This record gives sequence, structure tokens and C-alpha cells, in this order.
Amino acid sequence: MDNIVVVGQIARDLVLVVDEVPDSGGTSQVRQRREMLGGKGANIAVGLAQLGAAVELVGVVGEDDVGERLVARAAADGIGTAHVVRRGVSALIVDLVADGWRYLEDLPELLQPDDLPVEAITGAAAVVLQLQQPAEVTLRAAQAARGLVVLDGVPKDHTKELLACANVLRADHQEAELLTGRKITTTDDALEAARAVEGPGLVAFAVDGEGNVFVWDGGELVLPLGDAEVVDTTGGGDAFIAGLTYALTNGATPDEAARLAVKASGDTVTRPGGRPELSRL
Repeated sequence: MDNIVVVGQIARDLVLVVDEVPDSGGTSQVRQRREMLGGKGANIAVGLAQLGAAVELVGVVGEDDVGERLVARAAADGIGTAHVVRRGVSALIVDLVADGWRYLEDLPELLQPDDLPVEAITGAAAVVLQLQQPAEVTLRAAQAARGLVVLDGVPKDHTKELLACANVLRADHQEAELLTGRKITTTDDALEAARAVEGPGLVAFAVDGEGNVFVWDGGELVLPLGDAEVVDTTGGGDAFIAGLTYALTNGATPDEAARLAVKASGDTVTRPGGRPELSRL
């Protein structure tokens, strides 16, 4: 089976569901509490493993008990952990779900260029680069890759170089506007903006309140939002990337990959927290 390498964030994810967020000095009872392996890189890797991919995770956890548990959880999820670096203190993400969601994060350690397993990246069928890591790290990984290169997010530095290395780019609404310098209010706006991106053969942009657009060499597609009840959008983009990458790596057409990506994302946002549950898709 072809393997996929995910380069990205790993964190302890604490999800708290409350009826309302208290004012200063106030208290609110927690109705539901979940603690799990999280962070965008880990969420993508979990989704890929659930879909049946052989996946290796490259990221940083702390030299603490939390880091030990995060690595063990990833291994239990079927993710290769040989390239997870142990350093410093583990990252923490708090997802407060009430009327919408609020996201608090402490990310004390990020990957450094020397942390990258270049040989594993070069030999992978696909490499997913979650762009919350330093730009020099993601650029080095992109340049080392020989398989499919998937960018999750918009690079802040080395933008042209990273886009030139990429086969696939996925951006949310805000990121798409930032990258293209265009105001996006409709799916037609998003299609026009995606067509203008040079480099990746497949560009996927989200349009808030509307859906997702896909543009590739010789085709384009608009997939509107479904009618499922959205509980928490955290992790929707991670599941999207997992579905898109898995499908493309296994010979799907861009149209087929787009539909699996949207289905995976739509399923994930119906539950609190960023952890996907894609085994049944």
C-alpha cells in the first residue's frame, strides 16, 4: 500500500461543551468534556488512517506525560509515529463549544528543518503539509517530495516556491482571499480566484455559507453545503484534506476526490471537537 506522510501540528485537544460562555467572574457548567489526540496534522493523519491509508505523522510532542499519551494514541489509531519528535512541552488546544465555537491554543514547539525525515518524505506517495509550521520546514519538505504534494492552508512566506511544488492547494474562505487578494462573496468569485492561482493542478476554496469550489486542469466543480446540522466546524477542514488526499492517492478523479472530501468534512462538523470518524464513509 502506498504511504502518505503528514507534516503538521500535534496537540492534546480538550473539548468543552457548555450552554453558554460565562461573563467575567461567572461560571458555566460543562455538559460534555472530551480529551483526545488533536492538532490539525494529527487530525488529518487520523482521518487518513480511518479511510484505510498507511500514514506516517511528522510533528512535535513534549517530553512529558501528555506527549507520551499522544504518541500512544496515534499508534493505537494506526498511525506511524517513528518520526514524531519529543521536545519541550506538549501543545494544548481548547475548543469551547457553545453558540458557535471558540478556540484557544498553546503551541510551544514547532518543527525545525532538521526534524524532517527527508528519506521518508521522498519515498511517500503523497505528502500533506499543514502550513502552521515554519515556512522553511514546509518548503524543505515540499522540495524533497516526489509524490503528490498537498498544501493545507496558505503559505505566509516562500509562497511562490511552495505553490510551484504543490499538486493540490486547499484554503478556507479567509485564506483564499488572503492568497489571491480578491474579495470572495459567491462561488463564482471563488472559481475566478481559484483559476488565477498558479502552480497547483487542483485548487479547492471554501466559500462561507455557500460550499466549496474546485478547479483543476480541464475542469471545475461547485459543491454546495449539505443540510446536516453543524455542531462544531473544528476539524472540518482536516477531514476534507484527509478525504481529498486519500481519494487522489488511490486513483480517483478530481471530481470523485472532491465529493469524498466534502462528505468527510460534512460528517465531521456534526460532532463537537476536531477528531474525524471516517471509517464508515
